[in-house]
Amino acid sequence: MPLKKTIAIDLGGTNIKIALLDHNLKIWSKSVLSTRNFFSKAGLIAQIADSVKTVISENNLKKTEINGVGIGLPGPIDAKNGIVHFLPNIPGWKEVKLKLILEHKIGLPVFLDNDAKLMALAEYKKGAAKGSRNALCLTLGTGVGAGLIINGEIFRGFTNATGEIGHLPINEYGPKCNCGGQACLEAYIGNNAILKEAKSKFHKQISLEELSYLANKGDKKAADIWKNVGRRLGLALSAVVNLLSPDCIVIGGGVANAGKILFKEVKKTILERAMRVQARHVKILSAALGSDAGLFGAAILVNQGVEA
Repeated sequence: MPLKKTIAIDLGGTNIKIALLDHNLKIWSKSVLSTRNFFSKAGLIAQIADSVKTVISENNLKKTEINGVGIGLPGPIDAKNGIVHFLPNIPGWKEVKLKLILEHKIGLPVFLDNDAKLMALAEYKKGAAKGSRNALCLTLGTGVGAGLIINGEIFRGFTNATGEIGHLPINEYGPKCNCGGQACLEAYIGNNAILKEAKSKFHKQISLEELSYLANKGDKKAADIWKNVGRRLGLALSAVVNLLSPDCIVIGGGVANAGKILFKEVKKTILERAMRVQARHVKILSAALGSDAGLFGAAILVNQGVEA
């Protein structure tokens, strides 16, 4: 009997990625949609369901040939019960029983988790964190999320909602955050905050890619922006290093594409601000799986759920 395939969905604040993967985590098909094209919760859920049906029909598959659907979402998720508590950067989501809704719409098993946790699961199983026992994996984009691997397992905490490093306050006072908090890390180093600072310094709209290009070409204004991002991230990570002493910290997501200038400042800040023993022994690594890490993690989630 041929091994079943899995449908993986990575729902971000900017884009939705949908892919079909086989049991070896090879991607057979992939499409990308803009999250911002769907203005209501109902519209976005309908699009997810329609996308699953499209993947099945375009690949001439039957539902019996699909293991299930795995979805990563950018916010606190009750993975056990399939509930989305809320999504800081996508309005209108509060205590949504997404697993139940989608299983009714598509007639397949559905598994949910936080997108950063799924990125961590993927990097631990087949990426930069492979071989470690205790790892923190971050994804830097519209939001700032993290997944914790402790003793080889994803750590979910009492509420199944750990890893919200983007909502760690790094000042007593500061900008309001979409989560409702104040002076959160994400309010300083999320995409929107970086682009706002870049527009202020360059007096025009500038993309993250342009900002990285300019910084790596020696532009001081661009370099200063990325150094600020690295320093602020390094401050938050110093607290995590002191508290948990992970083997490694893996950094991925669109913001991490700034590369050497960002990573150098993060490492420098951790060495300066974290306690000496923990700081010396933690490795700061670039994510190995790129923008598909969330899809790999969603597929692994399904396979683990089906086998459980």
